[in-house]
Amino acid sequence: MQNRSDILPNKQTASCYHCGEDCKDEILHFDDKDFCCTGCQLVYEVLSENNLCNYYDIADNPGISQKAVSPKENQFDYLDDVDVIKKLVDFQNGGETHITFNIPLIHCASCIWLLENLHKLNQGVLSGRVDFIKKKVQVKFLQEKISLKELVKLLSRIGYEPLINLADTEKKQVQSTDKKLILKLAVAGFCFGNMMLFSLPEYFSEAELLGEGFKKTFNYLNVFLALPVFFYSATDYYRSAWLSIRNKAVNMDVPIAIGIVTLFSYSLYDIFILGNEGYMDTLGGLLFFLLIGKYYQQKTYDTLSFDRDYKSYFPIAVTRVVREEEEVIPLMKLHVGDIIRVRDSELIPADCILLEGEAYIDYSFVTGEEVPVSRKKGELIYAGGRQKGKAITLAVQKSPSQGYLTDLWNNESFDKEKAHGLESLANRISGEFTFIVLFLALAALVFWVWSGQASMGVLAFTSVLIITCPCALAMSTPFTLGNTLRVFGQGKLYLKNAHVIEKLAKIDTVIFDKTGTLTAPSQASVTYEGEPLSNESKSLVKAMVNQSNHALSNRINAWLDGIRAVSLQDNVVEVTGKGLKTKYKSQEIRLGSAEFVGADKKNLPDGGNLVFFAVEDTVLGYFFIKSGLREGVDRVISAIEEEKEVHLLSGDQDHERHNLHKVFGEKIKMTFNQGPKDKLTYIKRLNNEGKLTLMVGDGLNDAGALKESKVGIAITDKVTNFSPASDAIMDAGMINKLPEFLNFTKTSRNIIKASFGLSFSYNIVGVYFAVQGLVSPVFCAILMPISSISVVVFTTLTTNYLAYKRGLKSKIW
Repeated sequence: MQNRSDILPNKQTASCYHCGEDCKDEILHFDDKDFCCTGCQLVYEVLSENNLCNYYDIADNPGISQKAVSPKENQFDYLDDVDVIKKLVDFQNGGETHITFNIPLIHCASCIWLLENLHKLNQGVLSGRVDFIKKKVQVKFLQEKISLKELVKLLSRIGYEPLINLADTEKKQVQSTDKKLILKLAVAGFCFGNMMLFSLPEYFSEAELLGEGFKKTFNYLNVFLALPVFFYSATDYYRSAWLSIRNKAVNMDVPIAIGIVTLFSYSLYDIFILGNEGYMDTLGGLLFFLLIGKYYQQKTYDTLSFDRDYKSYFPIAVTRVVREEEEVIPLMKLHVGDIIRVRDSELIPADCILLEGEAYIDYSFVTGEEVPVSRKKGELIYAGGRQKGKAITLAVQKSPSQGYLTDLWNNESFDKEKAHGLESLANRISGEFTFIVLFLALAALVFWVWSGQASMGVLAFTSVLIITCPCALAMSTPFTLGNTLRVFGQGKLYLKNAHVIEKLAKIDTVIFDKTGTLTAPSQASVTYEGEPLSNESKSLVKAMVNQSNHALSNRINAWLDGIRAVSLQDNVVEVTGKGLKTKYKSQEIRLGSAEFVGADKKNLPDGGNLVFFAVEDTVLGYFFIKSGLREGVDRVISAIEEEKEVHLLSGDQDHERHNLHKVFGEKIKMTFNQGPKDKLTYIKRLNNEGKLTLMVGDGLNDAGALKESKVGIAITDKVTNFSPASDAIMDAGMINKLPEFLNFTKTSRNIIKASFGLSFSYNIVGVYFAVQGLVSPVFCAILMPISSISVVVFTTLTTNYLAYKRGLKSKIW
């Protein structure tokens, strides 16, 4: 085996032995094999040294390209924290630890084979077991021989870096059913059972055999057993009805409460005044079955824990400075008084005082205003902003909290408008329907009393109130929207709330940001033209782009993979929309647009972005970057164009217009040279024209536009990109599913409308029989939860089945 690799100029074509990608810019020749980057070569070396090259025999080019992988030296330091380890591991005893990692890069049989042979790479690993469908691997290891941080580093070295985020450190708590509801149900069930026993003689017309004394005794016992049912088990209905009336509204519990009071009062009158049997057993059965329906509803809500893990996008770690040394710690370990360092485009995790550096804080996540606010040394910087520029040093003034970010995401300032859709429609129908129910119930009572059958009138009155309870109607909307939220969450589209589904269903105009949304850094190609770059020049460029999160900087950074950056002591200034500049060996270095460096624009290539490199006033050359579109975005645009108007906004020059029209067609409306404020103004104009707009953009740069649009979806490749200004966060890898998601919101509306029809059919049939006096209140109480259950089952099964058929779910249930 050779001990070195030879870098050959790219005058020949070759594919990488590890990942199979074309070696576009250079070929690394090692051990008689070709590699596209040092990362792929490093993975091969690790496997070769441990006699695991069978990995390449199972499948051709099984690896994942390592071009865009540039892990920081202290990236995983937070995994040394004991509390973080406890929250991540599945099991731990004195010697052995079990942990399950989410590894999205698992894609073939070779991946499974390698991950299940981790023990050959390190003796501390006992075993690895892969769940290919869920992209998870369970690893058992000895903590004395290998730490959790070392294990994650090992996985990263071989190209399978686990996806660890804040959601993994928070164990989801399973909601327990309300104990008071269970107790009330138990009381109602006990009393109902005994009241039925005491009423058996009446049911079989054998009460005369008991004698008058026994007969009255059983009636009085029924009254005694009805007291806890009336004064305890039914209290939730009284409370809800009273609060509704006090707020000058009528909800679904008002007719139920009226029916309970009427049945109890008339039974007392019937027993003590008229000397009859009353209907206390009916009252007990009524409450028992009502509470069964309520218990079922609550249990179903509890189990419907839809996967809306937007917390996955909160930062899990922060850089703390201790005695001039940097360390990465989990965010929950940050305390008041700690000194932290925040670099360009990183989130300010807590209220802090600026100690060093020039702070330009972007509060667009909070206010929608994209112009960074300058802060001087000693001034307070609020949590939620992002630093734009070189690194700053801060002192923490308030304890940070993920709860703050949750509050920011759900803050009312980001609610664009109150929803007037299906959910509020259900509430309005329930209220109006209740008045109709009360009218029908009173009409039935008056009719039977007028006919001389007061007892029948009370039963008809109560039956109508119970049978027409709009529980099924009210449950149809939240269960449909809840299931839709769950489907979207499983598809890594995390919506802020259910109102977003209703607004998405009405969208008629979709606006896409280009850079970072339709394009992907991993798909871009980078070439350099000009004076050859020395190793020192490459190291200098590497150091500059390291200080920027701009998409073009990231692409140059990935192209320079394996180059060691020089130390610039964070002395890099980023001029928004223009480029980077720094001082190196008393010379001014610039990296950016032609105007920024003073380059001649003649005879420049078309079809890509140009980033010029200049020392003092001399332009040495330029990087030609062709934006690589995300896989499948042409199909996404084409599918959306069939029903909606599509716009594309870009901050770049229009030199890619021709190529983009060739990919997306002529119907798409493209606008270039758009800054953050221009995008916001553009969407505001569309809104003023009556368009219902959806903005799909980068959460970092398009916060104002995302907030201005009727619905804003932030597309992100990184779990640290969090944008509360958006209505949804979408994993960039799922953008090809966007048309299906948009279409499914209309499907949800249709399911709700169908469930409305099912609910009304129950009520119409029930009212007819109740007015005729053909059904008792107990029968109505039994039918009510049955109708609610059928509506819930219908909405849940239909939503999941249609999601499965459209490829949004891997399983129906």
